Amino acid sequence: MKKFSSISEVSKILNLIDPVTKKPQNYILRYWEKEFKIIKPKKFNKIRHYSTKQIEILKMIKYLLKMKGMTVSGAKNLLQYKINKLDDVDRHGLNNIYLKDYFKTKSKNILDKINKIKNYGKKNTS
Repeated sequence: MKKFSSISEVSKILNLIDPVTKKPQNYILRYWEKEFKIIKPKKFNKIRHYSTKQIEILKMIKYLLKMKGMTVSGAKNLLQYKINKLDDVDRHGLNNIYLKDYFKTKSKNILDKINKIKNYGKKNTS
């Protein structure tokens, strides 16, 4: 992976795409940048560039807000106290729950693709 990614690339990585226009929703990242002081992209020629570490933090923020339904202030408090680093050993910790959901989604997508490939050449016998 590249050392830095532009705001549009990060929007695509996080799947923050408008379903109608298919354009990246960069305003969401700019809003999160204002709310979460931990996000500080480098600016080259007035263009935001995010490091891989910041992308991982953004993934966690998206997970907390969109998947877990937390409020911005709740997610802020959680990230501020760095609970994610403290609970690596705890199998019920937030970081492990996030990784479990991430791998569950990835494996489901892979299984769906495998099933499509299996069924590709079969005739409809119904």
